[in-house]
Amino acid sequence: MRTLPSIAASDPVERGQLVFRKFIWLFLVLPAGVILVAFALANRHSVQLNLDPLSSDDPFLTLDAPFFLFLLAAFLAGLLIGGIVTWFGQSKWRKEAKARARETTALRSETDQLNEQLRAAHTPRLGSAEAAE
Repeated sequence: MRTLPSIAASDPVERGQLVFRKFIWLFLVLPAGVILVAFALANRHSVQLNLDPLSSDDPFLTLDAPFFLFLLAAFLAGLLIGGIVTWFGQSKWRKEAKARARETTALRSETDQLNEQLRAAHTPRLGSAEAAE
């Protein structure tokens, strides 16, 4: 089991994130791994996957492997396809975030320029005190 770095009690946000990660690891990932290993051991028998729908007597392409490998491959393919679909579905929000980041950078730059102009306008000049007399 991984050990997580200790975080000072003064940073409750990072501490909460570490506790959440530990919770996810202990109560979701670890049991899922145990179930996956038990499932693989229970489905070790070899099966034949026929990828030729037209010829069942003499198939063109067949695969012989343990049953759990086919199921894991299907699970991983679904996970990959779901991740890709989600990534493309979120492209609108990524574009929006990039536009907002550019806008924020431009506004901060403008704010810095205006603050410099304001400081320059309020700094006393050497000749201004003598000219007032």
